[in-house]
Amino acid sequence: MSRPPSRPAGPDGDAFEEAYRRHAPGAFVRARRILGDESDAREVVHDVFVGLLERPAQYRGHSALGTFLYSAVTHACLNHLRNRRRRLRLLAERFLPPSAAPHGEAPVETAAVLRATLRRMPPPLGEVAVYCYLDGLSHAEVAELIGCSRRQVSNHLAAIERWASREELRSCRT
Repeated sequence: MSRPPSRPAGPDGDAFEEAYRRHAPGAFVRARRILGDESDAREVVHDVFVGLLERPAQYRGHSALGTFLYSAVTHACLNHLRNRRRRLRLLAERFLPPSAAPHGEAPVETAAVLRATLRRMPPPLGEVAVYCYLDGLSHAEVAELIGCSRRQVSNHLAAIERWASREELRSCRT
């Protein structure tokens, strides 16, 4: 990993630097796995740590720092994917002539399909999908990460299936 973001001097700065040294490599692996791009992953991890440096109160100590960062990086990656989708759509709408629009999709790798799907998925469902389908976590582990019951995780998974069915029907109509 690169150097930690600028830090304050003193004991808090030393604790921050230690937290960065300890957790940034794992956060980067997490971000790269979700985003599929090394530079985007570095940007997201940097942003998460800068946010923690600027607003340390966001980590309330309800869980281990590593657990907090795992969740924060996941959220930041999902937001990054959604923002990228919006930017690309706006660029296409404003700057590409209609004749330049793609006609049909070329075959893509599974990971790329997953990222494209996550960009369209509503936020709470996207987070649960990443934890369950990409990370293979149990319902109990997901419930602990997002702060809900195992039953609510099951409800989210059912909602993901309904959402995916609607998306499939929508794609068949177009």
